[in-house]
Amino acid sequence: MIPTSYPDAKEISRLSARMLLEVGAVHLNSTEPFTLASGLPSPTYIDCRKLISYPRIRSTLMDFMALTVMRNAGLEAFDNIAGGETAGIPFAALVAERLGLPMTYVRKKPKGYGRNARIEGVMTEGDRVLLVEDLTTDGGSKLSFVDAIRDTGASCGHTAVIFYYGIFPDTETNLAAHGITLHHLCTWWDVLAEARASGAFDATTLAEVEAFLTDPRAWQDARKPG
Repeated sequence: MIPTSYPDAKEISRLSARMLLEVGAVHLNSTEPFTLASGLPSPTYIDCRKLISYPRIRSTLMDFMALTVMRNAGLEAFDNIAGGETAGIPFAALVAERLGLPMTYVRKKPKGYGRNARIEGVMTEGDRVLLVEDLTTDGGSKLSFVDAIRDTGASCGHTAVIFYYGIFPDTETNLAAHGITLHHLCTWWDVLAEARASGAFDATTLAEVEAFLTDPRAWQDARKPG
């Protein structure tokens, strides 16, 4: 069912952050930082994949996402919902169900046999496609997915995620330069505010996380492995 009446964007951000904390998707550690895919350290890590195992939270967040893209892009803005391999696939299916639209997914690279396809499902030339993923950091992976969609003759000018890091200043600029508008439910700043309000982590950890969020590159440079 298409959602039509939900909280404003600020309250959606607060509630989304609260749900991520509630299911333990948020990991903060100021003394033993996590290692990101880039090899750089971070006191923060988020696992949105956990959300698929919590039906009530999953359903609410997908209602929020459907509403957000309809509010921001329009009720008749899309013909197809595409999920990015792999984390975006279940969320794309759930959003497509709410909007009553076909669903496809985009491989990270051609599968290497058969049709050697990157797009699975039916995507038609001229389709207006919404790319759905679980999160974005600097937006880099979105560019490859969008290019694969556009190679079919479809258009893709929007991507929607549950979680956006919101700490790398060039992310939205780089996406916009590629003709992509980013829609998101919450950021690290929303999670930090909700974590403080709920007492989910100790003050020392939250202070270190805020230092990282304020200047992530400086924080990482100071802690790079020798």
